[in-house]
Amino acid sequence: MNKKLFFVGLILAASGLLSPPLALLGGLVYGLALPHPFHVESRQLAKFLLQASVVALGFGMNLHEVLQAGRTGFSYTALSICFAMLLGLGLGCLIKVNKKSSFLISAGTAICGGSAIAAVGPIAEASEEEMAVSLGTVFILNSAALLLFPMIGSALHMSQTQFGLWSALAIHDTSSVVGATAKYGTTALAVGTTIKLARALWIVPLSVVTAVTLKSKARIQWPWFILFFCVAALLNTLLPMFNSSFGVLDHLGRLGLTVTLFLIGTGLNTATLKRVGVRPLLQGLTLWIIIGAGTLALILFHWIGV
Repeated sequence: MNKKLFFVGLILAASGLLSPPLALLGGLVYGLALPHPFHVESRQLAKFLLQASVVALGFGMNLHEVLQAGRTGFSYTALSICFAMLLGLGLGCLIKVNKKSSFLISAGTAICGGSAIAAVGPIAEASEEEMAVSLGTVFILNSAALLLFPMIGSALHMSQTQFGLWSALAIHDTSSVVGATAKYGTTALAVGTTIKLARALWIVPLSVVTAVTLKSKARIQWPWFILFFCVAALLNTLLPMFNSSFGVLDHLGRLGLTVTLFLIGTGLNTATLKRVGVRPLLQGLTLWIIIGAGTLALILFHWIGV
């Protein structure tokens, strides 16, 4: 029965009948209610699908717009990442969270959620328990952001550009940024995805700094899919005669992201919730609220924009 329900959810997500937030919600209900029959395989597939889908979305974007948004968002991401890391580490110390878990939660919030934690964790020589706590904390908040952000954006009558920028700066994972902005509109999706990927590039310098500081020899992971996303946008810009074919790839990318969110949702279970504990969740929640509310205020008062 578990397997049948899992595949039904997978098919519904891939069919386009479910919006990204509904796909995530369905996955969460499944993960919390039933034992997962393909836990490891689902996590591996979600990682691959996320990267492949982001590349496919590049075929629906103009490179000039991508570069413009990337240039504009670079300074915002640099400042927000530095602020989030310092604030996160300070909160972790204040709340008395394990040092490595605190560092990973701060990195996940500052850059790109689970991807940043997965990249930096081995370099910081984090234990399996510390990795699980950090990933669980960021994932819980990331799921909440995907469901809440579109409602908040609509209630505040944010423009698509404003919402795309806010999502890119305040939502943890790339998958949820794409899911939230895709629901809000095409322009929001383009702005949000581009700035989010510019933010994700900071995985590399953070990994280098961590490795040098801790004298670690662990291999640094390079987010090559971001380069392929830019190549896809370049092809879409230079070869307009293939617009119909590129449109199909863009659509497949959106469906792939919806499936990814369903798979990510099924990965949350009661064991993960128990493992996270109160202190790490409090650190992550406080940091996320401050970053989310702060960037929202800056955007609404027109102090930052694209």
